[in-house]
Amino acid sequence: MRILVVEDEKDMNRILAKELESEGYLVDRCYDGESALDYLCMAEYDGVILDIMIPKMDGFAVLKKVRSRGITTPILFLSARSDVNDIVRGLDLGADDYMVKPFEFKELLARIRMLTRKKVDVHENIYTCGDLVVDCNECTVKRDGHLIELSPKEYSVLLYLIRNQNIVVTREQIESNIWDIDRDSSSNLIDVYIRYLRKKIDDGFEFKMIRTIRGVGYVLKGSE
Repeated sequence: MRILVVEDEKDMNRILAKELESEGYLVDRCYDGESALDYLCMAEYDGVILDIMIPKMDGFAVLKKVRSRGITTPILFLSARSDVNDIVRGLDLGADDYMVKPFEFKELLARIRMLTRKKVDVHENIYTCGDLVVDCNECTVKRDGHLIELSPKEYSVLLYLIRNQNIVVTREQIESNIWDIDRDSSSNLIDVYIRYLRKKIDDGFEFKMIRTIRGVGYVLKGSE
């Protein structure tokens, strides 16, 4: 597995690389956004650890350019910026995960393992997670080959979950991607739609895909 570390603090960059190498990863390192873009355009990586506040081109701009060029390499933001708007912006631009500094290396390594093994099958706008298939071309949802009828809002919530499968997302992240961002934060609409989805997606199946992470949010899982 080959990982690119983009971090302008050289000591942190070195420590991240050392930890990853001790886990058996091959690691390339750079310290600014322009170099990161060059690396990603010239080589194939299994994952990227990307800071936001880096010289020459910030992490958001790097991610936007990378995705616009059709590069789908999994990217994890590792940043001191903890504001929910930054997290939402990063995920909306196409990041696969977001961690806030300070952090525990054990958690970072776990997320990197998840990132590098996550095989989100996206072919011509078709997303799969286990036996669940969301076809964005036809706006259809099937589980184990059976067609599932969803309302537009249910479909939107499920689409956000499957795009972030195996990643825990907060209610706020889901809501900000489905409704106006200034909606009353006390709203329980997300919980309501999750209940609707569970009845349609999980009822009748032994394996339950939609999981509640108490005190955090939800995650869509295709396997244990």
